[in-house]
Amino acid sequence: MIENMTRWYELSLLLHASSVLFYFIDFLHHNRKANRIAFWLLSIVWGMQTFFFIERMIETGRFPVLTLVEGLSFYAWILITLSLAINRLLRVDFIVFFTNVLAFFILALHTFAPAQHASAGIAERLMSELLMIHITMAILSYGAFSLSFIFSLLYLIQYNLLKKKKWGKRLLRLGDLAKLDDMSYILNGIGLPILLLGLLLGVVWAYMKVDHFSWYDAKVIGSFSVLAAYGFYFYKRIVQGVQGKEMAFWNIGSFLFLLVNFFLFGTLSQFHF
Repeated sequence: MIENMTRWYELSLLLHASSVLFYFIDFLHHNRKANRIAFWLLSIVWGMQTFFFIERMIETGRFPVLTLVEGLSFYAWILITLSLAINRLLRVDFIVFFTNVLAFFILALHTFAPAQHASAGIAERLMSELLMIHITMAILSYGAFSLSFIFSLLYLIQYNLLKKKKWGKRLLRLGDLAKLDDMSYILNGIGLPILLLGLLLGVVWAYMKVDHFSWYDAKVIGSFSVLAAYGFYFYKRIVQGVQGKEMAFWNIGSFLFLLVNFFLFGTLSQFHF
């Protein structure tokens, strides 16, 4: 029974992660369809969390907020409720997205907290699953960033061919500049929220499993620096309106730094292998 409930908690977390991804797509492109999908996914999460909360209330015979784990559950429920209300009443996309990111982090803490599970074996297995989810999400984001890097590289090659007026089949096969730039942007839009959520899960795992977790660890600093680099990419693109060659160079530089973080900083880390 306990293990079945754990699976439902994990499903809730997965749906929440999908909701965050769609909210980010809406945030970037003002896509109402993505917003509706995100809203209904989050509504399902809200329904599941409400059920879990009521079940816990019946089980304990009190309002379940007295322990840290219960408090995290209630806090996550409050954030999800506020997010749904803001989405419907105010439509402030920026606030909705970051409220959901915070709610996801709190929900992850609650789901994988060892005190949540009566069996030490279940708690240990969940820690392993949490680590696998963290690694999988990080690698998925790296895949999106890799493809984005290739599109930016093709953009610069195409740009150079056009500037030198080298017409031919190669020019046609590369595609037009606008499409290459847009594909790079879209792939980064997929990779960034996945990396963000993956890092949040990694922090949860490290706090629960690493004896002397440090924010000054080389891989931790490097990973959040990669996140900041791609975050600045979107700042330049959306806020400053920069496109084209400058963004292609920034994207390529961000990806090269990602490779440095992956291959070098991991070897300098105290707990990444």
